[in-house]
Amino acid sequence: MDYLDFVEGVQLEKIIGSDEYQMDHLRNTIRIRTTENKGAFELLATDKIAILGVEEERGNPKNAGASNSPDQFRKYFYKLFKGVGFTDIVDLGNIKPGNTLSDTYFAVSETVSNLIKNGIIPVIIGGTKDLTFANFQAYKTLEQTVNLTAIDSAFNIGDTAAPINSTNYLSKVVLHQPNFLFNFSNIGYQTYFVSQNEVGLIDQLYFDTYRLGFVRSDIRENEPIIRNADFVSFDISSIRQSEAPACAAATPNGLFGDEACQLARYAGLSDKLTSIGFYEVNPTLDFHGQTSHLLAQMIWYFMDGVFNRKKDFPACNKTEYVKYTVAMESHKDDIVFYKSEKSDRWFMDVPYPNATGSKYERHLLVPCSYLDYQVACNNELPDRWVQTFKKLR
Repeated sequence: MDYLDFVEGVQLEKIIGSDEYQMDHLRNTIRIRTTENKGAFELLATDKIAILGVEEERGNPKNAGASNSPDQFRKYFYKLFKGVGFTDIVDLGNIKPGNTLSDTYFAVSETVSNLIKNGIIPVIIGGTKDLTFANFQAYKTLEQTVNLTAIDSAFNIGDTAAPINSTNYLSKVVLHQPNFLFNFSNIGYQTYFVSQNEVGLIDQLYFDTYRLGFVRSDIRENEPIIRNADFVSFDISSIRQSEAPACAAATPNGLFGDEACQLARYAGLSDKLTSIGFYEVNPTLDFHGQTSHLLAQMIWYFMDGVFNRKKDFPACNKTEYVKYTVAMESHKDDIVFYKSEKSDRWFMDVPYPNATGSKYERHLLVPCSYLDYQVACNNELPDRWVQTFKKLR
């Protein structure tokens, strides 16, 4: 069975209706796998990004209607103009709900896994955020540990004994056997949506969490967090209700729309990131298509990031970087930083005994910012360095 058999092509007439499109609208500049051409449609070796809708909402009964998000998103996405370098983008269509929720997860994980193996970045349009678990499962055949970053107002640990749903998917990821999650980072959580028990558990696991206030105080400091992720889960309810009303969990506080677009672009810029999902948009709750339109722009910015990647994630020749060594009075080891000459982005070395051949070897060079370098120059260990060192012990 071909993995594309899980995916129903786009019902193009349903999307475009009588709308008019210009030649350089995305409708006319990306390849679309439709219900009519899906039998003859083939992915090309040059394809870079694949849009994949998932019409599944059973993981969050409180947001009934989210399964309609993919096609509503397309109505706005297709009308955006092609960006600079936007080539080799395909829209594969939608995965329909399986007989059970597990069937849908299987279809998503198989499709995403095969796309990644073929060097194509899947952009998942949910559906509800429990699909993050299916995205996670796609990596189990790649035989590497992975980092997950969730842009979300809550942690979603929930009741670990309950069947998987949108409020407890993270516990299912953490408890999955075999365990191939190296790190989890949350961007934008709001304290009143998180229990102290969850905070304690996150701390014990040495995961990284960043409150909304920190995230918004300097949006640029979120770039290294996202740069270290293999995949990202973006919950639309992390955006404030006035900007994105189409979600049952939308609240007065959260990110602004332009901040959400910037975070999405950071994800696209990351050489390490191989998949991303956007979840919980519910068109039945929208106002003049505001949220679907914002989602379309967020994904446009994600793609803009992909086509502006610098290929400077340093699993390669370190001679391409400027090396800075900071002598620490309060620590036995110096801290070594690297600055990319291609992008001016920073990384820091975290020493680990017997690193050669370690399954964690790919995590030893940690994305960071100039601020981390300044902290080290003041004879303090950067938090990012400390957290990574604790994980590697």
